[in-house]
Amino acid sequence: MRMYDVIETKRNGGELSDEQIKFFVDGYVSGQIPDYQASALCMAIYFRGMSARETATLTMDMVASGDVVDLSPIPGIKVDKHSTGGVGDKTSLVVAPIVASLGVKTAKMSGRGLGHTGGTLDKLESIPGLSTSVERDRFVRIVSEVGVAIIGQTGNLVPADKKLYALRDVTATVDSLPLIASSIMSKKIAAGSDKILLDVKCGSGAFMKTVDDAIELARSMVEIGEHVGRTTVAMITDMGRPLGNCIGNALEVAEAAATLQGRGPKDLTDICVELAGNMLFLAGKGQMDDCRHMAREQIANGAGFAKLKEMVAAQGGDASLLDDAFDSLVQPRVAREVRAQRSGWLYAMDTERCGIASVALGAGRARKEDAIDYSAGIVLAKKSGDAVAEGDLLATLYAADEALCDEGERILLSALDIRTEEPTAIPLFHARVTRDGVERLDA
Repeated sequence: MRMYDVIETKRNGGELSDEQIKFFVDGYVSGQIPDYQASALCMAIYFRGMSARETATLTMDMVASGDVVDLSPIPGIKVDKHSTGGVGDKTSLVVAPIVASLGVKTAKMSGRGLGHTGGTLDKLESIPGLSTSVERDRFVRIVSEVGVAIIGQTGNLVPADKKLYALRDVTATVDSLPLIASSIMSKKIAAGSDKILLDVKCGSGAFMKTVDDAIELARSMVEIGEHVGRTTVAMITDMGRPLGNCIGNALEVAEAAATLQGRGPKDLTDICVELAGNMLFLAGKGQMDDCRHMAREQIANGAGFAKLKEMVAAQGGDASLLDDAFDSLVQPRVAREVRAQRSGWLYAMDTERCGIASVALGAGRARKEDAIDYSAGIVLAKKSGDAVAEGDLLATLYAADEALCDEGERILLSALDIRTEEPTAIPLFHARVTRDGVERLDA
């Protein structure tokens, strides 16, 4: 078999055989297929697409390129949750403890922030002593005993995805639906859980800017999961504004802790209840309405917060700091208030630029090797749809010095669109995608 023929088949709109896909993945990982031929195939896939079978085959061959986590020693159904990323998205820190407090095991491997999106690992590491670098055996033990652990990727998981993503990043082929879907799902499947919930974001702060594009991606990923025997559900949720009020690592941990104590912002609480409800549903805990009610109860009775503290302690963190996390974890050198320069309505927010503003303050990294200021970030006082009077507080910025605040303020103000007319309300939930089809929630 020749790589030339594989490229030609896809370039001409043909469907690759299972053997051709395996030949490509194995050859590229081993180094026998050079970057220039892999780039050519990625570009052909970008323009020609892949069938559901092709995408599922590519996904599973990528899974087989490295280690697969064996979660069988953990009793019960294991449910994983993945978000496609956004600004202020600290849902894992709320959702995973809620479902674990109801007996559903969550063995989660998360990533770090890059660009305008935050990473769950960076947020957790703002808690003194907490380690996200946990050996596989200890990870399994914590999940078995506590019910939940959130760690960084261990071992040699999906090396094919690492190589392919780096290549796509520099060849303008990142935004190919089958390549995005196979990248995400290969990692979720290799992580070993029985059921998968996907939180697919759409809007100005998300990779998928429109609801239709987000639904198309969700359908592809659900098809892959179901094709390989993993029950998969996807929620399409809005990222046309930051989620919650806090953007930044320690700030988001504090807001997650407050949410589990019943003191969180409504949008964050509502989306966490919905996501937790779906995970409980996947685990067979009841019908959706009952599962939503159970999730909300775990906030009201404090069980979700207690489980978060238990997880933090099991991973070496000082859980006592979560009781009053805003004071204990957030200790910036400089705080600056940003106020409205005119009256009107906060008509829209460029959520991506809000994330970029937090990076400029020191809360994120432009490059993987950049250091993070865990206390840096933004606390929003106004969000899309809110009335604004001249002089009203829009946000408070936290950073290490005034120069960083200058840059953060400039970027944040450019992200806020204040107009005289009241905007139309933006729904938080757009759709739910299952193997049975798409249920629109925003009609």
